[in-house]
Amino acid sequence: MNRIKRLAILTAGGDTPALNATLDGAVTRANQLQIEILGVIKGFSGLLNPRIPHVVLNPLFTTIPELDPTRGGTILGASRDYVDANDRTTIKSIADRLQQHQVDGLICIGGDGTLNGMQAIGELLPTALAPKTIDNDLGLNYRNEPDEWLLDVSADGKKSYHRTPAARAFDLSQMVNYVTPGFATAVYVSASGVERIRTTAESHRRIAIVEVMGRHSGYIALGSSYGQPDILLIPENPLNLPHLIERIKELYERQKHVVLVCGEGIVDEQGNDLGAERASSDPAGNKLLSGAAESLRRLLIENIGDDYFRSKRRNESASAAIFTRKIGHTQRGGRPIRFDRFYANLLGGKAVDLIVEGRNNFVSVLQYDPTNGFYVDGVPANDFRDRWGHIHARKVHLDCYDAQYLRASRTGVDYLRPIFDNALGQDDLQAMHHIFSPGHVGLPFHSVHVDVSKRIRFLEPNS
Repeated sequence: MNRIKRLAILTAGGDTPALNATLDGAVTRANQLQIEILGVIKGFSGLLNPRIPHVVLNPLFTTIPELDPTRGGTILGASRDYVDANDRTTIKSIADRLQQHQVDGLICIGGDGTLNGMQAIGELLPTALAPKTIDNDLGLNYRNEPDEWLLDVSADGKKSYHRTPAARAFDLSQMVNYVTPGFATAVYVSASGVERIRTTAESHRRIAIVEVMGRHSGYIALGSSYGQPDILLIPENPLNLPHLIERIKELYERQKHVVLVCGEGIVDEQGNDLGAERASSDPAGNKLLSGAAESLRRLLIENIGDDYFRSKRRNESASAAIFTRKIGHTQRGGRPIRFDRFYANLLGGKAVDLIVEGRNNFVSVLQYDPTNGFYVDGVPANDFRDRWGHIHARKVHLDCYDAQYLRASRTGVDYLRPIFDNALGQDDLQAMHHIFSPGHVGLPFHSVHVDVSKRIRFLEPNS
């Protein structure tokens, strides 16, 4: 096996709080192995640029000071530019450019879209993926889960997927990639938001609908259970409106307010997205869901009605009593909590080892079992694909959800506890004082990109 001397690394897709921690883990491991790492600027966009803008992340095998694992986001920048695995000409040109840089392998930090592009590059150059997504949807509930998908093709050639019934019982210890860095911090932010909304709903005797991210997977909503919402709605369980209203009234009559959390991708009983859909500029073709909470609010206003609130001696309409809040992109940003920093770092280092060990087109994953706790491993990228090569977003298994009481089930609680029982460190609590640093109020913000930009290099023509 040829000795690996230089690797390239990039951060693709949406940002998460743990990207810099993953980069730091990869660079730390590369320093130990005396491997140079080039950080590609702006994800696949940088690879598509003929000059490949990049930063040497470890000159003389020393990590640059700008790379801080406690800083959210990514110092390399990210983009949603998409590499089409079927565009062989573009894939070959990317591999040729990297080889001009004498790059021996490519590490991608990303999700399912990144994995698609990476696999095609992996046919020409060794590759490995370090997973990232706040939605926690890159993984499998059990090893053979992709085999349960079937592809339907209509008469007009339109393709759609549907699931067959699960072929095995759900077992938390059998999950592939138990949790992805970024998820824990996103849940921390969401649960904190739910907790803060509670006092307003309680004070004004109102019904609060809090929308959290999760286009197809309800993990952030499930994790928001730590904020103690009264009702939890996830995309995996179609909305039963009469049951929901009955539950809301039961709670409202007891405690004079209700706090409800919904994932942005919740669906009605026919499987239609409740939120308004609009086209996205995302080249991967994803749709943006922007109105789940508002759509749900309209349904509750229409079906509960003004008379209900007035009968409770509330001199206001249903539209005044029911309000919405979106946690929004604050879930994606800020300082990563200890759990994310620690395991993102290990997964970044594992991605380096996968390439060094010759395990091409592998994914570094975080596994869990009750006896040994969390540990990192590597699995082939093809394990995530169905027989047609498609990667499906992992969904919350319905064993983790109590559809009667609209909350996390006992299994759901068992899933969350290993992640969050010790997710915060003492340094996380100390960092809270940082916001009121005296320098903040008098000095302008200094972006790390000002410093990183001074390090950017380019591939020169014919070099």
